[in-house]
Amino acid sequence: MITVDMKIILTIIITFSHIVLLAQDQSHNQEIKLFQKELNEEFLNPDKTPLSEKELSKFKELNFYPINKSLRFEAKFKRIHNPVSFQMKTTTNKTPTYDKYGEAIFEFEGKKYKLSIYQSHRLRQTEKYKNYLFLPFADLTSGEETYGGGRYIDLRVPSGEIIIIDFNKAYNPFCAYNYKYSCPIPPKENILNLRIEAGVKN
Repeated sequence: MITVDMKIILTIIITFSHIVLLAQDQSHNQEIKLFQKELNEEFLNPDKTPLSEKELSKFKELNFYPINKSLRFEAKFKRIHNPVSFQMKTTTNKTPTYDKYGEAIFEFEGKKYKLSIYQSHRLRQTEKYKNYLFLPFADLTSGEETYGGGRYIDLRVPSGEIIIIDFNKAYNPFCAYNYKYSCPIPPKENILNLRIEAGVKN
């Protein structure tokens, strides 16, 4: 039998849980809005933008999907020890060297998905990017609502067995805006059979 005191305690717990969830949603929204703001600022900066001078003069902001928290995952991270180096295909004849650093495994709508995460040999030689990881991917929106050559997510080496994959931070490679750039093409193992309606659109 539930007493009055128990009902009060349950009400407090439920209310507190709602407050925590609301705070988490607000925090995530702020995080993604900051990401979008910084990306737009990069495109507006003449020293960093991939846009031509003519395109830059007309540019206002990138086209983003609405923020979708359901496409932020705490994925299981499997580190690959002693990886074999390989040359990743790009949109030009350049073939930069990468390691397959690990795999991220997550569930969405009852199905499991796996993505490979890579590390650039060139970037890891620098202090700024020594912990930088690279996630190129394509999905069922590629070539329709999003860039046909896939999109990227920047990551950092995780401290444990969980890595955050937030597709709201997916962005287009520079070659989506300017042919002079050489951009890695997502390997076949990173082509997802689902729609990722988050991040930068066409």
